[in-house]
Amino acid sequence: MAQPAPPVIFSLTRRLAVRRRMLRAQLDATSPRYLLDDMVADVFERIAFLRHVPRKVLAIGDLGEIGAALASPDCEVTGLDPAARFDQEAPFPVAGFDTVISLGTLDTANDLPGALIHLRAALDPGGLVLASFIGAGSLQNLRAAMLAADGERPAPRLHPAVDVRAGGQLLQRAGWSDPVVDSRSLTVRFSSLASLVGDLRAQGQSNCLDRPGPQLTKAQLTVAEQSFGSSTVESFEILTLTGWRR
Repeated sequence: MAQPAPPVIFSLTRRLAVRRRMLRAQLDATSPRYLLDDMVADVFERIAFLRHVPRKVLAIGDLGEIGAALASPDCEVTGLDPAARFDQEAPFPVAGFDTVISLGTLDTANDLPGALIHLRAALDPGGLVLASFIGAGSLQNLRAAMLAADGERPAPRLHPAVDVRAGGQLLQRAGWSDPVVDSRSLTVRFSSLASLVGDLRAQGQSNCLDRPGPQLTKAQLTVAEQSFGSSTVESFEILTLTGWRR
């Protein structure tokens, strides 16, 4: 019996537009990129801790950071990005890697179990997968501000997210060996709701739901801004999935 198609939560068109807008923003050296910087630094800490020596690497969504850091005659890095219509939810066009790294893209996959299976399939036996993305528990102040603005009829404005427990279950379904899932917090202080929204857009984290809520009215925006306040500390929970292909 054929498996039912996964529900369509995220719009492919909106997801592509969000990613391309982020790439344009990142051409400006002053654009915020603390989310990606944190993920990249964490990847190298994990590789060092595991004493894994990458020789043939697939890097997804890293904006070239992995390739620049690993570039050497002994290490070949292939970069792929959703902005170029690379689909993590379909069989990959390349395989045979000893390391696959995915940064900041899996959180908007409609078929996340399928995407994790394809990550594993891109590896040779003994290969390592590292995948990081924004997880559950993130942006609590923004969520509260949107609820305050919508009142008694909340609209879909922020993405659903994966937590540690669900991440572990997904890894088991995808057939990863020695799976490890953990979450860490990255806190950032914002002067206003507008400054947070600007940072999210510049880092590819804005709304790409297939059925987003209606645009906030001027009155609703005022309520949201007042609820969010000024000099507010917001938290990003970064989920990292680690596993092997045995």
